[in-house]
Amino acid sequence: MALTIKEDVTVLFAGDSGDGMQLTGNMFTDTHAHFGNDLSTFPNFPAEIRAPQGSLAGVSGFQIRFGSIEIFTPGDACDVLVAMNAAALKTNLSALKNSGIIIANSSGFDSKNLRLANYESNPLESGELSGYQLYTIDVTKLTRTALSESGLGQKDIDRTKNMFVLGFLLWMFDRSPDGPTEYINQKFKNNELVRTANLNVLNAGYNFGETTNTVSSRYAVKPAKLAPGKYRSVNGNQALSLGLVAASEKSGLQLFYGSYPITPASTLLHYLSSYKNFNVKTFQAEDEIAAVCAAIGASFGGALGVTGSSGPGVALKGEAIGLAMILELPLLICNVQRGGPSTGLPTKTEQSDLFQAYYGRNGEAPVPVIAARSPSDCFWVALEAARIAIEHMTPVMLLSDGYIANGSEPWKYPGSKDLPGISPPLAKPGIREEKYLPYERDRNLVRKWAIPGMEGLIHRIGGLEKEENTGNVSYDPVNHENMVKVRAKRVEVIADSIPELELDNGSPGGELLVIGWGSTYGVIKAAVKNAVDKGHAVAHAHLRYLNPFPKNLFELMSGFDKILIPEMNSGQLKHLLQGKYLIPIEGMNKIRGIPFTSKEIEDKIDSILS
Repeated sequence: MALTIKEDVTVLFAGDSGDGMQLTGNMFTDTHAHFGNDLSTFPNFPAEIRAPQGSLAGVSGFQIRFGSIEIFTPGDACDVLVAMNAAALKTNLSALKNSGIIIANSSGFDSKNLRLANYESNPLESGELSGYQLYTIDVTKLTRTALSESGLGQKDIDRTKNMFVLGFLLWMFDRSPDGPTEYINQKFKNNELVRTANLNVLNAGYNFGETTNTVSSRYAVKPAKLAPGKYRSVNGNQALSLGLVAASEKSGLQLFYGSYPITPASTLLHYLSSYKNFNVKTFQAEDEIAAVCAAIGASFGGALGVTGSSGPGVALKGEAIGLAMILELPLLICNVQRGGPSTGLPTKTEQSDLFQAYYGRNGEAPVPVIAARSPSDCFWVALEAARIAIEHMTPVMLLSDGYIANGSEPWKYPGSKDLPGISPPLAKPGIREEKYLPYERDRNLVRKWAIPGMEGLIHRIGGLEKEENTGNVSYDPVNHENMVKVRAKRVEVIADSIPELELDNGSPGGELLVIGWGSTYGVIKAAVKNAVDKGHAVAHAHLRYLNPFPKNLFELMSGFDKILIPEMNSGQLKHLLQGKYLIPIEGMNKIRGIPFTSKEIEDKIDSILS
């Protein structure tokens, strides 16, 4: 069968939450990453821990776009939809391109599954999928046949059917099963029965493609032309963890991470707990308040204190973050955002916590805010957030989100020698003639960090209002007003140590500037690139530093006729920029728990310019 060459392909794996779609997607991703494709992924989890099997609420999806070209997004629409049951088809059919390929597990379309998915008739037989290329495979039956003599029970056999799908897709896209084979050998090295079963089903799926005429064409995607270097596939929480470890090494401070499990931040604790060889200390606390307070205690003791959570947990940490601010201790708060207030949408992504990062504390307690734009960027943002926290003796809010945390992309990782240094402003121990003043400041309004046990530097800090320089408790009205202004100025001066904002695409001045922050980076970049290719005077600027803003932001904005800000919230960055610079801004807001598509933003650009 001849191979059809493609520049890029988007595949969506969808099935019940117990069908192993996330594992299948990750193994498929690793195979293409090792081959040399550029790629981007979007895992989509059900909110329920274990929704009823076959229900619409229980559908789990994993979308990957891979190509020989530069990839910015996981794809607006998919070329191939793998539907393990009727609910998976019902939930994701709208994401499939016209004439796209459907690979359906026919066993997942029995009467029970059809009823749970609200189908009156079987869509595989009714003709309603005539606009697509439909291939039905009884994956469940073929898996059971392959393992009929395995010695496993039927329940365990059915758990391996995702490997059949993986093998078939590897054959369909001309990829070797060697990578998944190696993974299975390592994963189940202590369970020979399960290891052999998964390998047999993987090979059965691959051979099924090789020996049957199930599909009309196979596809090949050549390696991408990536910059020379060493690469690995990384998701956002992995990169964030590595960035924190790197910051610990570059600053010479021990890393302490205190957290309480919460989706989608929980894996930060899992990843960091594996770096004990770097003397990383991790602590799973009994609640969010204990987690952040433990991190503050670690910072008081001379460590790099870090805590992580999502929006609901950060709300609980609010008072303690204010304490760290008035103590003027380095503290890093990683907020991996999810949708909605309260417990909201636990597994869905949003950018809804920017106001919380700015204002979510009592008594005017400003902290720097910095945001990652992609999975691999989390490494660099963690390193920079730690630098600001340590060198400016302040809590820093680091914003990621569920899309970034779970999505993955190739990362050209640096060597230690390529990383910038971090210099803690440590006080010098020793008995001094003058009395040590814990709140005496340098030109950047940064106090010296005295670690308990340093000779001659006995001092007291706490949550009550401080007297300037001495740190003594003060209720004086004039002193309080002065300290409020000093604390605000301490954040403002950080703008002197961050780079000016540069355009990511386009030229200074023109018809339209599209400003983004966080995970909207890829879709804005793709949309603006297409607009520029059409001849429009459009540019893209993406903010990493959200408090303080880069010093040249106003000048950059002033050169454009119009400004557009796409956000996965109701317009929080737009509100902040309009309030600060008094410039009219058009917002584009999506609050559905799913990311923008580049087509949505491109259409908005066309609408504004027309």
